[in-house]
Amino acid sequence: MKHAKVLIMLFLGLTIASCGDDVKNPNDLFSIEIEGNKKGYPNTETLNVTLKSKKGAAIESVTYSLGDTKKDVTGNATATFDLSKQKIGEKNLSAIIVSDGETFSINKTVSVLSSLKPKLYSYEILETYPHDITAYSQGLEFNGDDLYESTGQYGSSSIRKVALETGETLIEKPLEKQFFGEGLTILGDKVYQLTWKEGQGFIYNLNDLEKTGTFKYNESTEGWGLANDGSKIFKSDGSQKIWTLNAETLAEESFIEIYTNTSKIKAVNELEFVEGFIYANIYQKDAIAIVNPDNGAVHGVINMKGLKEKVTQHPKLDVLNGIAYKGEKNILYVTGKNWDKLFKIKISEK
Repeated sequence: MKHAKVLIMLFLGLTIASCGDDVKNPNDLFSIEIEGNKKGYPNTETLNVTLKSKKGAAIESVTYSLGDTKKDVTGNATATFDLSKQKIGEKNLSAIIVSDGETFSINKTVSVLSSLKPKLYSYEILETYPHDITAYSQGLEFNGDDLYESTGQYGSSSIRKVALETGETLIEKPLEKQFFGEGLTILGDKVYQLTWKEGQGFIYNLNDLEKTGTFKYNESTEGWGLANDGSKIFKSDGSQKIWTLNAETLAEESFIEIYTNTSKIKAVNELEFVEGFIYANIYQKDAIAIVNPDNGAVHGVINMKGLKEKVTQHPKLDVLNGIAYKGEKNILYVTGKNWDKLFKIKISEK
């Protein structure tokens, strides 16, 4: 009986192995070829795509998909995509192939870059104000002359209203110790605040910062920065993505990816909407990116090097983070995590 079981197991093993050998791996048979074979393609170019048969298999037809655009070709004819109709970022280029009566599917990642070379900006300090050195600044935004700030760290996160001239905290609401506060934005009579890894945001009354509700993230796993243009809310998640949130439901509806003409910008942090553009702190960099909210192209970069050295140096001192705009052209208010100063700066193109 024992020998019979061994024979059965051997037979089954051989059968499974034999079946596995008959399975065709599409990537062994075909590959997607792109003319130029570059690491990234500017969004002003066209993408010319063909299919290569690696083992001589006949190609009857191919359906290519890039974003919302589909192209049907016969055999290995070239499919052409106009990249100006694509959002900037990493895109999935798929091919559904009919060969010898069978259907196969393969994919290739394509990086669509901005065609713009970012302008470079410098800054000039106009005013210096006191800032709470214990405030791990995560979000900064004006409502008229009133300044609101969100702070982070487990056990010491808060949302607060601050006096610009003196740095005094006028109203402060601490977060429960299990929440790490992140960015904030003000829309209408509400203040919205993110938390870092907890997948949840908070809603407050503007006048007294009393909490009135919560909201959940959808696809993004983390909360970093918030801003709005008066009708839409923008949210960063620590990657190269900035999400657009429905202002009524706070649901994530779409996203852009932040790219220059050569590469993507990772770790997008605190946000501010300024004169039609999203201004974004880049985490652990002395730089602020000026981003087109429609397609993610970086139009400019503000070199903030040297500002951190102008605050009191201490063991808990951390990076630049916090951008506020008050409606003054080319004027920003900036600070950082555990900085004892907040700066009014003027930016100008180099």
